[in-house]
Amino acid sequence: MGSRYGGLKQLDGVGPHGETIMDYSIFDAMRAGFGKVVFVIRKDFEQDFREKILSKYEGHIPVEVVFQALDKLPEGYTVNPERTKPWGTNHAVMMGAKVINEPFVVINADDYYGPDAFRVIAEELKRERTRKGDYCMVGFRVANTMTENGAVSRGVCTKDSDSYLTDIVERGGIKFEADRTIVFNDENGERHTLNPDTPVSMNFWGFTPDYFEFSDREFRKFLDLNPGSLTGEYYIPTAVNTMLSSGEATVKVLDTTSQWFGVTYADDRAGVVENLARLHADGTYPEHLF
Repeated sequence: MGSRYGGLKQLDGVGPHGETIMDYSIFDAMRAGFGKVVFVIRKDFEQDFREKILSKYEGHIPVEVVFQALDKLPEGYTVNPERTKPWGTNHAVMMGAKVINEPFVVINADDYYGPDAFRVIAEELKRERTRKGDYCMVGFRVANTMTENGAVSRGVCTKDSDSYLTDIVERGGIKFEADRTIVFNDENGERHTLNPDTPVSMNFWGFTPDYFEFSDREFRKFLDLNPGSLTGEYYIPTAVNTMLSSGEATVKVLDTTSQWFGVTYADDRAGVVENLARLHADGTYPEHLF
């Protein structure tokens, strides 16, 4: 909904010709070899979305649209009639189960991830897999995800010597100090510094279709633990951490040189516009994407 931003970020034209951030992600994905796009949207957003967004992709890449709704629950479960909050990011991913039959990535529509990020995850997803739960994610270097306009929250990743994810901890209040040191305070108020190259999750995941089976099972457990919940949400990192703990999944953390940027705050918009204009000027993108 873009409550901090003041509008629907996904439809904001921030490129030189009114391109949305999502347009750049789709362009980068196509260039990296992806062959289909699945949009997860609210049903009441459909008409605007088809008119303003989908029409531009015709003839470029096949698209599917699926809908996240409060009542899209496993059989036998019902939604509290007073609930208005969506069920979270992993519930959104589950909406694609009937139209996704190949390795896929999950991204946020209002985040700019960059060409290198799509390239490295496309290469990893092309690798042959012989077991379920063989997943990956792009670990952005935290220094490449910061904003000058306030503190941010990031999923700080820990990985083993083979670059497999061992844990994600959500940290809030990550910010630059005057000397550009990156710091945050933990739940006890203790100050910590982060190495600029520390990998963080920006919700850029690589899965195979068996992820839907795991997700359905874990979502049922979530609903059993949160009966009638008005606010509880089922997040991707929650599901992934559960599968890591049980040994049912591994997640390769992929490094990227890409600079992430987005519009967390309204004041971020000017910087996004400037960055995208520069990327067109330096030849990273053609004058018109589609």
